Amino acid sequence: DDLRLFHRATTPSLSSSHLSSSSSPKIAFLFLTNSDLHFLPLWNRFFRTAKTSRYNIYVHADPTVNITRPTKSVFDDRFIPNAKRTFRASATLISATRRLLATAILDDPANAYFAVLSQYCIPLHSFNYIYRSLFTAKTFDLTSNSSDLTQYGVRVKYKSFIEIISKEPRLWKRYVARGRFVMMPEVPFEDFRVGSQFFVLTRKHALLVVKDRTLWRKFKLPCYRASECYPEEHYFPTLLSMQDPDAVTRYTLTRVNWTGTVAGHPYMYKPKEVSAKLIYELRKSNYSSSYLFARKFSPDCLKPLMGIANSVILRD
Repeated sequence: DDLRLFHRATTPSLSSSHLSSSSSPKIAFLFLTNSDLHFLPLWNRFFRTAKTSRYNIYVHADPTVNITRPTKSVFDDRFIPNAKRTFRASATLISATRRLLATAILDDPANAYFAVLSQYCIPLHSFNYIYRSLFTAKTFDLTSNSSDLTQYGVRVKYKSFIEIISKEPRLWKRYVARGRFVMMPEVPFEDFRVGSQFFVLTRKHALLVVKDRTLWRKFKLPCYRASECYPEEHYFPTLLSMQDPDAVTRYTLTRVNWTGTVAGHPYMYKPKEVSAKLIYELRKSNYSSSYLFARKFSPDCLKPLMGIANSVILRD
């Protein structure tokens, strides 16, 4: 099923990597979940201010879990039909993300950016702020130079916002988790990278991911050292770093707190911590004008988040 989907998505007549001049570029929001969408009311309010001609929503929900399918919301009928079971720290999360990308590529040729999110993610700004940041803002990407912009501030060449780290203390142990020489010769250690599985890709790079067969054959192999195996954090940054390093920013737009991690999970914010001060702090970035999304928030954070949605989160 996946191979047929990927083949259709990469057929030239169906998968143009460039938008026509008459098209209004869209952001495809790709939600990867194995539970209910905890912050559905917040996302509904987020999309309420957006023009429907500027976004699409796609949800990959683990079919083995009883997940509530929302009705009378922007998420109605946005669950993709070919979803399969997913497990943390396994290649199933790579497969699920590739299904979302392929579905979005096929669904609408106007999808220009593809943002991967989870049920624990929240927006840090209004839709309009995020749209402007990705498509037109002059100074959003602090790592770009003036040659990347036209005189009107529109980027000449869009880049993907994906974290790519080459130096990480446990990188070697992660590399040999499948066996010392298993990744060779396609992925030598000096090309092995790590980064967040939550990213924003251009259409060109979404197609590159869906077309890939070579690296996928390596990263889908099982690990014998599970504690060091997080393929969803390695496949995408390694692939893009090897295939198109000059067209990526090397940083993510999704803020995450890794202090006090437990079993490889990032810090999870609780209701008492939700405040305007926290949102302002989560926005701060050394690489861009602001982070656009954040994770992880516990499901019971919904009420305090909705309490500051209009006055803080969606107010720019």
